[in-house]
Amino acid sequence: MNISQRHKLILSELEKDGYATIVDLSARIGVSSVTIRKDLKELESRKLLFRSHGSVSLFSSLIGDRHIDEKEKIMVNEKLRIADAAGQLLERDDRIIIASGTTVLTFANRINFTEPLTVITSSVKVSLSLCYRHNIEVIQLGGPVRKSSASVIGPESESFLSNLACNKLFIGIDGFDLDFGFTTSNIGEAHLNRMMMRASQKVIVLADSSKFGKRGFGKICDLNRVHRIITDTNAPANVVQILREKGIEVTLV
Repeated sequence: MNISQRHKLILSELEKDGYATIVDLSARIGVSSVTIRKDLKELESRKLLFRSHGSVSLFSSLIGDRHIDEKEKIMVNEKLRIADAAGQLLERDDRIIIASGTTVLTFANRINFTEPLTVITSSVKVSLSLCYRHNIEVIQLGGPVRKSSASVIGPESESFLSNLACNKLFIGIDGFDLDFGFTTSNIGEAHLNRMMMRASQKVIVLADSSKFGKRGFGKICDLNRVHRIITDTNAPANVVQILREKGIEVTLV
């Protein structure tokens, strides 16, 4: 296999899984890790992929901010299945935090839980979805509204969260990879998400498979801060296996 053929195969493998380790690529292509590293260095110089700490993902993994109205139209069926699976985790008298994003908004819209429930949220749309439910007490966090996500950020929300103790956090993300962890496209939102985690006993990430192998601008946390991930069956099998080996419960729907 010549260099051009190897490069084509490397990119093909990344397009299929979104993410791979150097060890994986070396085994799949049948060449040494030294050769793979040289190939990856060349492909990165052509801005075709992104290398980090023994792994590699497509260059498109660096994502920007998009409006919530645009994101609501993406991976709709997968979000519905993820939302329904998340709804099965609710228990009577739970005090939960619902962060911002289209997947957690779908979760809020589809809650059919009839027992008493308290919801704290940064999302204006989540509050509007739940405020007329007689069994759900809604607490809307305050602060400046970030228009692209229709959610609040800032010190007012962070200060309020510092005095809370909640059962579960349901959080959406813009990107995830094994090396960099969980990310969002806005650093203010990333900081608020970290405060939500401090206030919660369990952190549950709701993310469709398109988020795997991607990186947003603001880092939320490393892998060890998350207890469960609910995603769809198109999530890369090798990444799912690694997550489970690290003790994170992964639900595929």
